[in-house]
Amino acid sequence: MVTRNSACRAARLVLPAVLLVSWAGLGSARAESKGQALPETPAAARVVEGVPHLSHAPVARAAHGEELVIRADITYPERVRRAVVVVRGADGFREVQFLRSSDEPYAATIPASEVRAPTLAYAIELELTDGSKHAVFASRARPHVVQVPEDLMDLRERALLERLGGRRSVFSASADNVSFGKSLAEVRDPTTNAVRQEEVRDGYFRVEAMYTYRPLRFVTEFSVRAGVVRGKAPVSQRDPLPGQSEDERFDVGLNYGAPRVRLRAHDIVHFEGELLTSVTEVGFSWGGGGAALLGDPYGSKLTLGFESIETFGTRFYSRVDLMATNDVSFAPVVEVTNMPSADRYGVRLLGEVAANVGDGFLVAVRGGYQARDAASGGPSFGTTLGYAF
Repeated sequence: MVTRNSACRAARLVLPAVLLVSWAGLGSARAESKGQALPETPAAARVVEGVPHLSHAPVARAAHGEELVIRADITYPERVRRAVVVVRGADGFREVQFLRSSDEPYAATIPASEVRAPTLAYAIELELTDGSKHAVFASRARPHVVQVPEDLMDLRERALLERLGGRRSVFSASADNVSFGKSLAEVRDPTTNAVRQEEVRDGYFRVEAMYTYRPLRFVTEFSVRAGVVRGKAPVSQRDPLPGQSEDERFDVGLNYGAPRVRLRAHDIVHFEGELLTSVTEVGFSWGGGGAALLGDPYGSKLTLGFESIETFGTRFYSRVDLMATNDVSFAPVVEVTNMPSADRYGVRLLGEVAANVGDGFLVAVRGGYQARDAASGGPSFGTTLGYAF
């Protein structure tokens, strides 16, 4: 038999619990009606028989710039109108709805545009069929924080782009006048087939335009250039071409176009590859080139390279770029070449000074001396104007 004292003790234990549950429900309804942040549902309430709750393994780390899938399991889903992941962004909160998934009962996919370094913050809410909303994991006021470390390549790209003043594109135009002095060429007499030596003015001028874009990632740069070369060279035993006079038999020329790409192997090691297509005085020609860059690609470095075009010739070169200041550099250049269309190689010794003059403009001047024969040689000079934007 239940005594009056036992009943009183039971009432004293049950009544506070009933009042606490009623007060919690009233507070949630008031917060919802006033548009305030929803209180986080106590853990004990999530496992009450018949009350929907969500099981979720919190995400601790995400990949920068990639979709993030939040997986969960919902108990009593028939009583849930919808479940959402609330993602905190720069413009406030964004809701991503949970959907049925083949891998997990439910999944919500946060788009890659929202997964940005250094962190991502989210909470999970349930909206029940009776219209009430509950924060079942973290809350809008205290969201769960996910670490989003930035990719090393992204960090490198951002650092290089900052060094370059945010300027990814470069347009440049250059001109050079090169003289090897006088060189001897062998000339065959078409009537007697006798070979004689003739002194020829040896040199050329070149005009070139180039556009470069800098992704600053594994592909550091790609560019395309086009140019024109005209001159005279000691082409051995050449007969005048159709339409040429006797005085024009040593005339040489080249119209060319060349796409080029620079690849990153290491922070201080880069490689360049180039394909050349050209039209010379004797017809269409193919060519190519390559270079290895050791050092800072946009600072002090050593460049070793070559370039070759059938019929027109080959050149091998080394260049050392030395930064005198942040805006001024000096580069000694050594080149061995039989361009343009010569029968033997000559040596060129050059120096170039380049300066950033502000607002993305670059000016470079160069000069030097070259010769194919020990007894003869000549000067060269050139300039480059560039604009980065």
